Amino acid sequence: MYYDIIMKERRIIMENLFSEVENEIYKPLAEKMRPKSLDDFIGQEDVVGKNSPLREMIENDTITSMIFWGPPGVGKTTLAKIIAHKTNSVFKQLSAVTSGVKDIKSIIDEASFNKANGLKTILFVDEIHRFNKAQQDAFLPYVENGDIILIGATTENPSFEVNSALLSRTKVYVLNSLSIDNLKTILKNAINNENNLHKVKIVTNEETLEAIANLSSGDARNALNTLENLITVAPTKNNKKNITKDLLSNMFKGKTFLYDKKGEEHYNLISALHKSMRNSDPDAALYYLARMLEAGEDPLYVARRLIRFASEDIGLANPNALLQATAAYEAAHYNGMPECNVNLAQAVVYLSVSPKSNSLYTAYETVKKDAIRTANVKVPLNLRNAVTKLDSELGYGANYQYAHNTTNKITNMQCLPDELKDKKYYHPSNIGKEKAISEELKNIERIKNNLKND
Repeated sequence: MYYDIIMKERRIIMENLFSEVENEIYKPLAEKMRPKSLDDFIGQEDVVGKNSPLREMIENDTITSMIFWGPPGVGKTTLAKIIAHKTNSVFKQLSAVTSGVKDIKSIIDEASFNKANGLKTILFVDEIHRFNKAQQDAFLPYVENGDIILIGATTENPSFEVNSALLSRTKVYVLNSLSIDNLKTILKNAINNENNLHKVKIVTNEETLEAIANLSSGDARNALNTLENLITVAPTKNNKKNITKDLLSNMFKGKTFLYDKKGEEHYNLISALHKSMRNSDPDAALYYLARMLEAGEDPLYVARRLIRFASEDIGLANPNALLQATAAYEAAHYNGMPECNVNLAQAVVYLSVSPKSNSLYTAYETVKKDAIRTANVKVPLNLRNAVTKLDSELGYGANYQYAHNTTNKITNMQCLPDELKDKKYYHPSNIGKEKAISEELKNIERIKNNLKND
């Protein structure tokens, strides 16, 4: 009898163990690789790295309500689950896509009961930006009273998508796209995990991992799903599955432009884009833009280059160029790929057809040399502020001429140090808006000369 009981308990234990292993094998790879502790968490060092404020709060169980803002696959949900596991609390989860006010109230009731019994409740709301104003307002009194610790996750800017009242009661943490190195580490960990779970060994190389990471646009879930698909389709030979770049290319036939973001082709393409815009060729510029984006290039990298171009190659010939470029960056940040491709295309065409001037670029490159050469030259006394009595006694601010006291709002006061007196750095072109600026500078010069003569 006793023997039968022992054997029955052993059988239950073995069945449960087999079930756990079986479940682990058949889980999606991205779920299997979800970190369970901060030590296993890859990336976001600024947010949860060693000695960061959030990490200290998690480890000391002193967390407050917060919102994680960042693109998909960067660890928002994972961080929430790690917090729940690490802290002494009851963890509840809602998706704003499928939940309503009734679901919120049910959890609030449970949280109130938990609080009365000395337990904290963490409520994680995925895609909190999808809740309307009334649904978001439902959280306010309970966050304020401490009935719940709210953790929201959103891919949208909380300043626009979360009620200001709720936003004021939470701390926003910005999570960025994962780096190539972060993704490669995650992929290597996944391969080691799969090798431990399966009889078939998975083999690959750095080049292939780099290509998978490049295609994933900073999204760990995307990278792991790609790896899982490759493992599924890779043929088995001698109990091995070889994951190669050729296999990756065959799987993503639409992604025919695979290239290394750190390699020569990366720099060749951005150079071609820049020079095509400079040459006012929107068709070529669009082509090179598409080459980069369809190869998996980070759209924000392209947007940053457009911002630089707007000042370097257009400048004040068309001041709106910088506005277009920065707006394209914001759009790329909010939309991500593929939706932001048309935002970047708009900016590329606008910059291509704008009047061109490199006067600002040339001016800065010239003045930079003088700034370095004369780094020890003191600011002229007339341009210094006399903050103290001693400053006044030393002549700070003496002979300063206040432009607003003059008819033309211009004086003939010397502003450059004596060593650089009468130097001219900015020479506007006669293109676009700079033509008017050129005329205005000539007018300013005439007024100053008249003042000198007087």
